[in-house]
Amino acid sequence: MTTKDTILNNLRRNVREKYDKPDLSFAKLEYSDPVAAFIQTATTAAGAKVLEMQEGDDINELIRKSYPDAKTIASNVPGIKADRNPDEVCKPQDLDGTDVSVVEGTVGCAENACIWVPQTMKQRAVCFICEYLVIILDRRNIVNNMHEAYSRIEMPEMGFGAFISGPSKTADIEQALVYGAQSFCGVTIILR
Repeated sequence: MTTKDTILNNLRRNVREKYDKPDLSFAKLEYSDPVAAFIQTATTAAGAKVLEMQEGDDINELIRKSYPDAKTIASNVPGIKADRNPDEVCKPQDLDGTDVSVVEGTVGCAENACIWVPQTMKQRAVCFICEYLVIILDRRNIVNNMHEAYSRIEMPEMGFGAFISGPSKTADIEQALVYGAQSFCGVTIILR
């Protein structure tokens, strides 16, 4: 039994009151064009940059054009030219100094521009330790709302995944808006 199982079993044993699950049969948010809604939400609310690939575009050229000053690109996505592979480093700290990380998302949500990024790499820190994050997403995998998104996600073998939308923001310090306070400073979403 894992530590997680032990903790969950202890919690279950000590539940005093049980409540019915909420009724989720209400109408969910839907868009006439989920892709357009996703792009709108990603660029406004989430603060991300969206690039739509056209036929004949080279994804590596798009990344290099978007980040011409990047010295170190980390990725294990097939077809991406990277300087570091998160599967080949011993510890997460070895990815420190990464300018751009390129990862692949599996489901995008138009409602809030979140993208499910499953851990398909040995060192998941590659998603958060970089200065800029590039998420590749197939436009056919964009859904209307989080209810649809949750029904489509699959937990990877490594047991971790995260919904990512844009750079972290805070205005706690002197009420000045700061991007990238907890993680990357910017996100570019490449729609295939």
